[in-house]
Amino acid sequence: MTFDALIAALEQAPHQSEDTQLGSSWLLGFDTETTGVAAGRDAIVSATLVLRDPQRGHDGDAEAEWVINPHRRMNPRASAVNGFTDEYLAEHGMEPTDAIDQIARAIAAAQDKHIPLLAYNAPFDVHMLAGDLERWQLPQVSERMEAASSSGLLVVDPLVIDRAVSKRHGKRTLTLTTEYYGVVPTGDFHNATADTVAAVDLIKPMSTLYPQVGHLTMGELMEWQRQAHDTWQTSFNQWLESRGRAPLHDRWL
Repeated sequence: MTFDALIAALEQAPHQSEDTQLGSSWLLGFDTETTGVAAGRDAIVSATLVLRDPQRGHDGDAEAEWVINPHRRMNPRASAVNGFTDEYLAEHGMEPTDAIDQIARAIAAAQDKHIPLLAYNAPFDVHMLAGDLERWQLPQVSERMEAASSSGLLVVDPLVIDRAVSKRHGKRTLTLTTEYYGVVPTGDFHNATADTVAAVDLIKPMSTLYPQVGHLTMGELMEWQRQAHDTWQTSFNQWLESRGRAPLHDRWL
């Protein structure tokens, strides 16, 4: 599916209210592959947006994918994970001024309809996009949104939600979390499209297993996740300090 088709699907999507519950909400999934992990210094080389109609599920997905020439070298470690090389990106990648602008336009269109952006470990992807927009002197997503909805991005982060409701031990990578909730990936992980669809797929089993998740409204969503992140970080810092390690001081979105 093309960018134009995604925009057309967004135009047909309903305008949601603040009372819309997460379990029945439209979602715009987002994932990136990048040259490295430092927002503002590294850049996006691949991105996918997936618009999910809660009534139709996979069959109704509208997807758009971008491969982008970042005009900077891949970190070898990142290349080993996502498979992109400098040569491939130079030959096949879109110009970032076009690709990054399209991504921001689509996200802003969804935000104007109160359709949340969903990303696993959302701060990473959101900050990477913001860094690329700034680098290429393009308007930020918030600057593209209607005034009535410009209080900030509406975001769903399944990682934050999972940490709040599931007290299991161990790592919480996207791969392990999807296995826990019984989500079967549609492709290989560390492919932006496969990762995006898998992250979106998490919301249904999370809402079933933990009804309080499905009942979260769009109006409650951001503050609930901020508090959930702070609670998790306090507990995690106690664990770090008990082992003589430095605490985290991260803020969620």
